[in-house]
Amino acid sequence: MLENITFKNASIDDLPMIVDIYNSTVSSRNVTADTEPVSINDRIAWFKEHNPEKRPLWVVEYEGEIGGWVSLQSFYGRPAYNGTAEVSIYLHQNFRGKGLGKKILNKVLEECPKFQIDTLLGFIFAHNEPSIRLFSSFGFEKWAHLPEVANLDGIKRDLVILGKKIY
Repeated sequence: MLENITFKNASIDDLPMIVDIYNSTVSSRNVTADTEPVSINDRIAWFKEHNPEKRPLWVVEYEGEIGGWVSLQSFYGRPAYNGTAEVSIYLHQNFRGKGLGKKILNKVLEECPKFQIDTLLGFIFAHNEPSIRLFSSFGFEKWAHLPEVANLDGIKRDLVILGKKIY
């Protein structure tokens, strides 16, 4: 399954679906530190931070349906870090566990040189085992462990930063 997927630069018209997919993860307390759904207006500035030349935001389509999205964001916002980006992958609930995350992460790694990215980071809750397994399967290593930095419904959660050098 999922042999014919396409990546396209997200347009503002895709933002409602991007937000819907993102919001579908909020209640799990496994993926995002947002504790309430976000609105389209909440995400407009974030959307505008992306651009196809340096920091893309792609929607991933399968048979005309958006199955997920992936973004590359600048790390720490200072010029010395221009070669480093944070990757975020969010999947529509109908596409989770079907190999789409692997296809997306593979595409991101292939495209990093085009965007002059030589270091890729993933910020993942320590209890999000599926995402940690995904990133680890591509050679990402734990570069940082931030204990109990998030509070999700009264439960303290750890954040790990997984990193990979792109050569």
